[in-house]
Amino acid sequence: MGPALQLLLAASLVAAPEDTERLGFNRDVRPVLSNHCFECHGPDEAERKADLRLDRAEGLADVVVAGEPGDSELVRRVTTDDAAEQMPPAGFRHELDERERELLVRWVREGAEFEDHWSYRAPERGPGPTGEGDPIDRHLQEALAQAGIEPAPEAGGRTLLRRLTQDLTGLPPTPEEMEAFLADPGPGAYGRAVERLLASPHHAERLTQHWLDLVRYADTVGYHGDQQWTVWPYRDWVLRSFAENRPFDEFTVHQLAGDLLPDAGLDEQVAATYCRLNMVTFEGGSQAKEFLAKYAADRVRTTSTVWLGSTVGCAECHDHKFDPFSTRDFYRLAAYFADISEVGVYQRFQDGYVPPQLAVPTAEQAAELAALDGRIAAQQGALDAAAGDLGEERRAWEAQVRAGGGRGDATWVDDHQGNGGETQGTWTFVDEPRRSGERSRRQQGGGIVQHFFFKADRKVTVQEGDRFFAWILVDPATPPETVMIQLHAGNWEHRMYWGADKISFGGIGQEAAGHRHGGPLPAAGEWFRLEVDPERVGLPTGTVVDGMAFTQFGGLAHWDVAGVTTEVPALAFDGPPAELLPLLTTDAERTQEQEQALAQWFGTIAPSLQPLRDELARSESERVALDKGLPRIPATVATTPRMMRVLPRGNWMDDSGEVVTPGTPHFLPAVGEGPGAGTRLELARWLVSPDNPLTARVVVNRYWRMLFGDGLAADVDDLGSQGAWPANQALLDELALDFVESGWDVRALIRRLVHTRAYRRMSVAHALAMELDPENLLVGRQGRWRLDAEFVRDAALASSGLLVREVGGPSVKPYQPAGYWAHLNFPMRTWQHDGDTGQYRRGMYTFWCRTFLHPSLKAFDAPAREESCARRLQSNTPLQALTLLNDPTYVEAARALAARTLEERVGDGERLERAFQLVLQRTPSAQEVRVLERVLANHRDRYRDAPDGAAAVARNGQLLAASDQDAVEVASWTAVARVLLNLGEAITRR
Repeated sequence: MGPALQLLLAASLVAAPEDTERLGFNRDVRPVLSNHCFECHGPDEAERKADLRLDRAEGLADVVVAGEPGDSELVRRVTTDDAAEQMPPAGFRHELDERERELLVRWVREGAEFEDHWSYRAPERGPGPTGEGDPIDRHLQEALAQAGIEPAPEAGGRTLLRRLTQDLTGLPPTPEEMEAFLADPGPGAYGRAVERLLASPHHAERLTQHWLDLVRYADTVGYHGDQQWTVWPYRDWVLRSFAENRPFDEFTVHQLAGDLLPDAGLDEQVAATYCRLNMVTFEGGSQAKEFLAKYAADRVRTTSTVWLGSTVGCAECHDHKFDPFSTRDFYRLAAYFADISEVGVYQRFQDGYVPPQLAVPTAEQAAELAALDGRIAAQQGALDAAAGDLGEERRAWEAQVRAGGGRGDATWVDDHQGNGGETQGTWTFVDEPRRSGERSRRQQGGGIVQHFFFKADRKVTVQEGDRFFAWILVDPATPPETVMIQLHAGNWEHRMYWGADKISFGGIGQEAAGHRHGGPLPAAGEWFRLEVDPERVGLPTGTVVDGMAFTQFGGLAHWDVAGVTTEVPALAFDGPPAELLPLLTTDAERTQEQEQALAQWFGTIAPSLQPLRDELARSESERVALDKGLPRIPATVATTPRMMRVLPRGNWMDDSGEVVTPGTPHFLPAVGEGPGAGTRLELARWLVSPDNPLTARVVVNRYWRMLFGDGLAADVDDLGSQGAWPANQALLDELALDFVESGWDVRALIRRLVHTRAYRRMSVAHALAMELDPENLLVGRQGRWRLDAEFVRDAALASSGLLVREVGGPSVKPYQPAGYWAHLNFPMRTWQHDGDTGQYRRGMYTFWCRTFLHPSLKAFDAPAREESCARRLQSNTPLQALTLLNDPTYVEAARALAARTLEERVGDGERLERAFQLVLQRTPSAQEVRVLERVLANHRDRYRDAPDGAAAVARNGQLLAASDQDAVEVASWTAVARVLLNLGEAITRR
């Protein structure tokens, strides 16, 4: 035994008298091994050295002799002075300190008892501390007593209501709410305040704001151009869910797999948009396979953070170095999401259009759609009934058709494009030259230039022998190098070109239906008829064609009449379906079914029924217009699952990895077997199964942090080996079990926590408590922290009277510095702030641009939401003070607060007191009054000498001060209001 080891053994004996609490492996030893040993001797098989694994009992047994530090290889290696034998090796980034060595020696001496990681074991309900009061307080009081800490006393009424209102709604209480609370002496006053706030719609907003961080909600797609998309109806679903206190297990299942539920309705489908909130790309040249891998990995990281509180993302490239998650586990979790219909790279046909889409009408829109559908059904029924009585009119029409039969041209485009549908390009009609009619169309440009229409109301059903045509005159001075006709039948892959192979559509050098060569370029200066055989471009008989494109490469050409040559021109655009056409062109005997079908079709063109058709068309147009205006969000639609394989080192180009099927982490309780075992629905149910040891703990721990400042396990996003061991695991386990037994009732959990004595304590503590528990792990006092970014803004608007408390709806755009979006491209955009009440909505509704987050939110540490965020960082920077002083929202709030104070009170003293009540919900001290009176007097002197400056301040913002208010007074009180809104107390929850 070396001298170093002898000293350590002696120290361990001194540090561990018989009455000292035994070390716990999870609490005391595992963190040391995780920091210093697991990287080389942990779960990562590829990096494991000496085939030794110290995160398992059997591995530790190889190097530890229980009760005998002197015979334990582990102890020898961590205490030796021999650099060649020392562990961790010299130069390793984490060196053991003396205290940690002593701890390992002591643990071995005490028997080297091993524990599986606490968070991966099912929660257990122990006997719990005895005594009166809430079990939560009893747990905390026992821990405090053992540490010798006297808890802080209960906070005063003003502090309590301000804290409670901020925690439950993200808003400050109004002065009236504060005075009513303080004036209620009854023992149930606090409970009544809790219930009022829990029932408030703003409570749902407060919980939703945190959830949006977790699921990385944003109004833009994230990658490259960061285009806008519409996802706010999902946010409204979350708001409704919290307002209705939807059980958390149902809340979970609907988001992960609402689309897979039996009889899934609109509500469930909107919830499932959670699965589509990952960032996506529109960048040309991106590799679809690469981004599908990115999307899959993002879903694993987010889902594991939100529900498992685990850093499973570490296993994307290799087995987790600290926790048992393997790379195979990672890709088996990803396989649950492989059924989602999506593409790797989206096309920019429309900014932010990320199919498949789901139309989400509001309640009013849904009622209007239902009324229109009823009206359309009634009108269609009347039209169908009338069509059955048109025998004579139909026979006369048939005779006309037969008399005008024979092959000929049916014109689709001549002097204008009148076919309906969608038209692209600038169609310039000129008087000369022309081949027919009154005008031709001039088409000129460099590179590819084209005019086209598609989705036409007048469609062509291709018949045998048909030919599409267009007349063209190539300019002799500047002829195009290529001319092309494209036909649309669901897509544009039906093309014929003449001249050089310069137009890339369908692939230069290809000879196929989408890129068929028709011959040389027409002779210049002469009208030439281009003809397309539909069979050659992939349009067999019976195909419905609804569009035509006229394309050229450079030069100048004039295009004239275009259409189709067919057997009965009169039927080309208004004819019956292909199966009925022979009934009109031959004398073949008709069956009763054919006669009925022809009669029904004739009703669609009969002149006598035109008024009924017009009425129906108007209703259908109304419905189309209404439908077009509905918000559409990315929908989660299940399809045949993609193959999912392990990607070695996370390399999306490496296809050598094992093909895997959906499955949960191998070391956790398995998902159920049978039908649906490999679906997102089964994953969702597993996450909220009582057998899963993590989810309930994770959720309870996050809500504890929301109300106390830190989780019972401080690292709310990592309950693994690298996360902090909970200071009171027994309490965390008990709360998790109670949460599940309550039916996953979030509101009941929050109600219970805010009713504890621990919640109602002051946020200051005596010196001994600060010394013994500086991080407040034992919760001897309440927490104290700066409000989240959105709530800082909300408080300023609420105090000033500007806040618009409308709940839900589209995102809004408050003031933002000009040019802040200057570098947003594809497409370039300019921020246009709202000019109406949207300007004064709550901060959580602010348009969330991932790459250029609103600077006011960014200054106060709001996350970009490119990744799931379970815990926001908290900084304290000069930029925050500058934001409060100079951001237009806060300047206008200060001006509005000044105007409100002037209007509601008379005299400087009363006005100062009112301003304090509005901002801080208390009265000012004598010293505070003296300071602010000096600020007020100085600014009055300044603005009396500069009336134009006073007028400019009084006119600041969109909602102006009353015209009868003195501008000097408004400006002077604005200076006072800016001081109040910039106080640390104004933006601090304590």
